Amino acid sequence: MTEPRWHYEHFEPTGSAIGYRITRKLDEVQSPFQKIEIYETTDWGNLMLIDGAVMLTSRDNFLYHEMMSHPALFTHADPQHVVIIGGGDCGTLREVLKHEGVRRAVQCDIDEQVTRMAEKWFPELCERNADPRAELLFDDGVAYMRNCAPGSVDVVIVDSTDPVGPAEGLFNRAFYESCFRALKDDGILVQQSESPLMQLALIRQMRAEMAKAGFAAFKTLPFPQPCYPTGWWSCTLARKPGHGFGFREAEAEARPFATAYYSAGVHRGALATPPFVAAALDAAG
Repeated sequence: MTEPRWHYEHFEPTGSAIGYRITRKLDEVQSPFQKIEIYETTDWGNLMLIDGAVMLTSRDNFLYHEMMSHPALFTHADPQHVVIIGGGDCGTLREVLKHEGVRRAVQCDIDEQVTRMAEKWFPELCERNADPRAELLFDDGVAYMRNCAPGSVDVVIVDSTDPVGPAEGLFNRAFYESCFRALKDDGILVQQSESPLMQLALIRQMRAEMAKAGFAAFKTLPFPQPCYPTGWWSCTLARKPGHGFGFREAEAEARPFATAYYSAGVHRGALATPPFVAAALDAAG
């Protein structure tokens, strides 16, 4: 066994770093878009890096994937057509397809190599890839949403990396306008929204861009995510006028599939915005 060493990611926006004890590099590929690396760790299973930034570990990815999918799908009255922009590791797709009412789930990630690496090193995340309801596309998510038929989608999940590089175009008014147009009147947009502890300015800006696109109601749900900067992450839900964030609690409680973190109780708790977060977001209008 190779002598363990440490990999550290320094995250300038939060003035912090996170480290993992690794035993060896398992794989590496340079795609046309980014460098993807896979490491074996001593305590966290496999670790995926993209351009040096931690994307996921075997041990804690369930937190992110479950919270990016189930709150929105249990909030929508009848989600049948779901689009995932990004999400190349396929973990969010797996969670979405646990909902039997979903008839079609399109995952559009610009980088096919992310999915191929996930299939090889995180096969548990890809167990729903062959589901006949799943459609995996490797294309520009911005263009995909721009070309979606108006009023054709129930839920759009933006499972993106940080708002730089290939994901930069997923955090602005033009993209949100495409999502607004593609969603039905009762549709829901979900966007990963970084750390609610240290990146409230980004969340405020994101909500402002969503509002310019026509969305009228917003809810930022925090959840633990040890592998991401500060260890505390969030997703932001946006809806069109006339719709809120009450959810099908009884159905969430009686869900016929297993989850490791999500539950009706967790969902209720996530809706209770911490006062300092609420104050900062309310100040933005």
